[in-house]
Amino acid sequence: MILPTRSQRDHRDRYCNAQGSRARQRQTLRRFLPLIAGTSVVAFVLVIWHIASTSGWVSPVFLPPPGAIITALGRLISVGYVDSTLLQHVGASLGRVFSALFFSVLTGVPAGVLIATSPIGRGVLDPIVEFLRPLPPLAYLPLVIIWFGIGETSKILVISLAMAPAIIISTAAGVRSASKNQVNAARAFGASPVQLLQHVLLPAAVPSILTGIRIALGAGWTTLVAAELVAAGRGLGYMIQSAAQFLVTDVVIAGILVISAIAFAFEALLRFIERRYVPWSRNL
Repeated sequence: MILPTRSQRDHRDRYCNAQGSRARQRQTLRRFLPLIAGTSVVAFVLVIWHIASTSGWVSPVFLPPPGAIITALGRLISVGYVDSTLLQHVGASLGRVFSALFFSVLTGVPAGVLIATSPIGRGVLDPIVEFLRPLPPLAYLPLVIIWFGIGETSKILVISLAMAPAIIISTAAGVRSASKNQVNAARAFGASPVQLLQHVLLPAAVPSILTGIRIALGAGWTTLVAAELVAAGRGLGYMIQSAAQFLVTDVVIAGILVISAIAFAFEALLRFIERRYVPWSRNL
């Protein structure tokens, strides 16, 4: 056997180090490429927006420049709009959305489990879910107001009805995704139906439930604006609608951006929870 010389070994080590360095650089680039692309798109939109609003292409009444939106946000934080500050509007909207989410999860997860595990549950609940799922919230909002009045109950109920189908369907799909081998093994070890649900079916459904919550939050924010049209004194949807009536476009756009930022933050939080606590879902 001919052993490599020292210079050959040094050359091989330098080559391997260079290859490893390039591989790490490519991996880093792939990791940050979505962020770079997203930032570039946002910057491009802001530039076009600024040019269009300041050069006379679009009237500032209909499209204020980005600087005016930042000024409006500062004014909303310090002074407020329609007798409430931005923080108060955000608090009212968050209270409605997350109250609705709580009741949707509280009822939707058991309903999804029943649909997935019981023929009777599926026969009773599935038609109700399929009836609600395609209906826009504005279609049944007047009926909810007639039945429950114009207070907070009707607003939370409308948002809950918009959220529930996504959670129910996702839960049912997640429970059905449980491996038959796991179910059979649990039964072979003498697991009761409650233990089977607790240790096999629900853990298998957690990734789908989180996905359903993400979809439901999107539907909830969409419905919030419609729900706050009815006798609301605070809320982001109420603020946007009040500003739109008087063509205060900078407040309208600022409110839209605030809703988008809050929704994005909670979407990022749910993704972090999914990566942190249900890492196996990324391999499904």
